[in-house]
Amino acid sequence: MGLFKRAADIVESRVNKLLDRMEDPNAMLDLSYEKMMDGLQEVKRHLADVVTEQKQVEMQAKNVEKDIADRDEEARAALKLGREDLAKEALDRKHRSQEQLANLQAAMERIGSQVNRLKDAERKFQDKISTFRTEKEVTKATYSAAQSEVKIGESMAGISKEFGGVGDSLRRANEKTEQMTARAAAMEQLADEGILNDPFDSRDKVSRELDQVRRQSAVDDELEQLKKEVAGGQ
Repeated sequence: MGLFKRAADIVESRVNKLLDRMEDPNAMLDLSYEKMMDGLQEVKRHLADVVTEQKQVEMQAKNVEKDIADRDEEARAALKLGREDLAKEALDRKHRSQEQLANLQAAMERIGSQVNRLKDAERKFQDKISTFRTEKEVTKATYSAAQSEVKIGESMAGISKEFGGVGDSLRRANEKTEQMTARAAAMEQLADEGILNDPFDSRDKVSRELDQVRRQSAVDDELEQLKKEVAGGQ
């Protein structure tokens, strides 16, 4: 039995740990509050039952007190009529009723003490529930605020991650733009140097170089002519 109980306790402990991770603190607090309210209602029902019993005993005691008074009157009336036997019987019943009244009064004291204890328990229970309700609302508000902070933090983390991706994209785009610009400049230089062939130019390399030499020579000749004209004009 001890082994089975230990195994059951281990399983229960693990299940409780799993439930702890799954529990919503707000729901757990509300459930605890509901259980406390159920307990308070149970105390109130017990108190109502005991108070009802107290009232019944009080009514019985009043009836017995009336019976005692009636038996006393009967005894007096019997003696006036000279019926000592009837007077004796009435007094015997009176004493029986007095014994019954004593038992009822003792019961009333016991029930009265029980009622007072239940009322005190109800009052203390009510105070505990009131305190718990206040603490519950504070705890729920604190938990909700913490939840909001976590969600904001997660959102900010997501935004930061997205911005990080955008930054990487911009950096790659800039790098590619620089690469393309450098490549375009290189292509232009190579084309100017005649290293790259123009698809619309049918000349071979030698012809292109000769044409370039002629063009440069023409430019030089024109430059010399302009110099002479300028010098002659002065």
